[in-house]
Amino acid sequence: MTNKISIEDVRHVATLARLGLDDAQLAVMAGELDTIIESIGKISDLDLDDVVPTTHALKIVNVFGDDVPHASLTPEQALANAPDAQDGLFRVPRML
Repeated sequence: MTNKISIEDVRHVATLARLGLDDAQLAVMAGELDTIIESIGKISDLDLDDVVPTTHALKIVNVFGDDVPHASLTPEQALANAPDAQDGLFRVPRML
């Protein structure tokens, strides 16, 4: 397999991504990227004219339930186990 991506190309991208790769890692990465690009090339050689474009591999649709209000806790019930409350609100330690 001939390298279509040079080690210098990988070094440039690694620098942009602020990755500290040594020469051995750059060589491995160049080979791996060549394999990926070769695989993509095989896909582009396929006749996909009759294939419908998809946005997701699975037919997923949003399932919305009815927006029906249900009984909830009263403020007193919600605050019953709070370690600290003030004026009907949860009181938490200051973070900053």
